[in-house]
Amino acid sequence: MPRVYAVQFDIIWEDKAANHAIVEGMVEQAAPPRGSLVVLPEMFDVGFSLNTGATAEQVTGGASESWCAAAARRWGVYLQGASVQRPDPDGKATNDAVAFDPDGELICRYQKIFPFSGGRETEAFKGGDRIVTFDWQGLTVCPFVCYDLRFPEIFRLATLDRGAEVFTIGASWPTPRHHHWLTLLSARAIENQAYVVGLNRCGKDPALAYSGGSRIFGPKGEVLAEADEAPTVLSAEIDQTTVQSWRASFKSLADARREFLGRC
Repeated sequence: MPRVYAVQFDIIWEDKAANHAIVEGMVEQAAPPRGSLVVLPEMFDVGFSLNTGATAEQVTGGASESWCAAAARRWGVYLQGASVQRPDPDGKATNDAVAFDPDGELICRYQKIFPFSGGRETEAFKGGDRIVTFDWQGLTVCPFVCYDLRFPEIFRLATLDRGAEVFTIGASWPTPRHHHWLTLLSARAIENQAYVVGLNRCGKDPALAYSGGSRIFGPKGEVLAEADEAPTVLSAEIDQTTVQSWRASFKSLADARREFLGRC
């Protein structure tokens, strides 16, 4: 049965090489089997920085995406990482979640749909306009990023229109709203009868503290793995038949009114 591994750590501010090294040490110690899915936090490589002129892949020679591709090949895993994309030097950037297969091929690029205006993210980043999924061991995985968690409509659209069975949410979710993080993760799992991998960073950046609290929820909202404030690697088995049997026996998704949800 496939397993997911979620890497919670204290991100070093705007230092890609240092963060790559931290992740390498933690993943190699966890030793995920080949074919596993490894998930990293939002902006795992630089922290929640608005300094896109210094952090964007176009400025750093593609440092993070090339590292993600090489790491996926080396470990033989599916790897969901992150990168800042700013193809237009005078324009706003996008906050991306990117997934690579065990051959190091890019199989998914998701641009965060909802930049966090309360954290000034909208000053430096623009929102994406597409829900995307990727295949992992026959499971349909849908990545979202941090603040997206507060918008249940995109999760429901991903479930109804894209067949999402696993949601992976990389985050930099600060301590003052930690209760919201835990509550909303559970709700998204229950509402959509799906696995939810909520991966938050821990530690501090120049502006905020982060309580970690990463969780992996099953499709009934049950906690499969949980973290406190310390760096750690969470792991859980992901069983497609569990999703399918629960959706078949408790048919709430079949009662959804798609016409009220807008476009996907």
